[in-house]
Amino acid sequence: MQNTFAILGSGMQGTAAAYDIAKFADDPQVLMGDMSLEQATKSANRVNQLVGKEICVPRQVDAMNEESLSAFLHEADIVISCVPYWMHPHIAKVAIDTITDMVDLGGNTDITMKTLALDQAAKDAEVTLVPDTGLAPGLVNNLGLYMIENMEKCDSIKLYCGVLPQNPKPPFNYKLTFNMEGLVTEYDYEAIVLRNGEIATVPTLTEVEDLHIKQLGDMEAFVTSGGTSTAPHTLKGKVTNYEYKTIRFPGHAHLMKIFKDFGFWNENKINVKGTEVVPKDVFNATFGPELEKFVDQDLCAVRGVGVGTDNGQPTRIQIDIFDKQCPDTGFTSMERLTGFSTSIIAQEVVQGNVEKGAVRYENAMRGTDFLKELHRRGIDIQIQKTTETVFN
Repeated sequence: MQNTFAILGSGMQGTAAAYDIAKFADDPQVLMGDMSLEQATKSANRVNQLVGKEICVPRQVDAMNEESLSAFLHEADIVISCVPYWMHPHIAKVAIDTITDMVDLGGNTDITMKTLALDQAAKDAEVTLVPDTGLAPGLVNNLGLYMIENMEKCDSIKLYCGVLPQNPKPPFNYKLTFNMEGLVTEYDYEAIVLRNGEIATVPTLTEVEDLHIKQLGDMEAFVTSGGTSTAPHTLKGKVTNYEYKTIRFPGHAHLMKIFKDFGFWNENKINVKGTEVVPKDVFNATFGPELEKFVDQDLCAVRGVGVGTDNGQPTRIQIDIFDKQCPDTGFTSMERLTGFSTSIIAQEVVQGNVEKGAVRYENAMRGTDFLKELHRRGIDIQIQKTTETVFN
């Protein structure tokens, strides 16, 4: 039976998701949707050329126009939402009306909760909604699930992820791999964690720690928001500690915290020479284009560390993923690990393996199964499980 997948937002991550569907789904059709028909056509042609088959068809669609979106979704069994995070709840409501399953890339836990609040409406319509299916949140949380599934008792989970340039340049040593608004959202607000069995919030750009990555050397990791999403709430009682940090080259957190501490990310309007402006909007509009001037191939480092017990012995599991831009397809590491990840969940949904309703990401698929699927896509995953023998 042919399934029709709709991609909403035919940019970087959406194109990678479409490619993964074309490669791994069973006899799929893919509708490449975008506000720009030119962009949708470009992405569809790229995927079709890569796989050597006419699988993707371009569509012009306005995600914020209910009539346009509804017509687009009526053609599809499932939609993968790759548009800015604040649009997801609006799209989910229309998806319920058109009886279309949906997964999204997430990016903001408060927005995700609005999607999850549609649970009963989704169940009534027999629709599945799964938010936060990208990289972080998304892939990284499957590392946490894997560690819980592969120990008798897991006490602590620490997750790390960083998408970085292969040839960093000071002072920020960073390459912008998604929109500036999303990056500042991660660096601002507070992170939700599980500590000592209780839900807690931690300020972003704090608790900087040293982290050694074999392929990169000494790095830093610090608190950012959104990476854990709903997992601390879902996993409370199953694990005592659960947290996420972002990996960067040393010194990055200190520089970015200057902008946060000195009001550059303030969301309240201020008057500048008779004109009202929002500092955060000005920052995104000026800093973002400057970062975009730095062009380089990317890489991604992901790590998960779980500590607990197995067979009655103290046990530690460490999972490392190190990925670089693919020379064969041209997809960046960010595109691969985000687009492939959301495609894996979308394929689980259309196969009927995920329950109906608005489903928290960590309840959609076993981490062990997810990592098997990711490995099938040529992503290198290193898993080390060590057990310390205890003598009585």
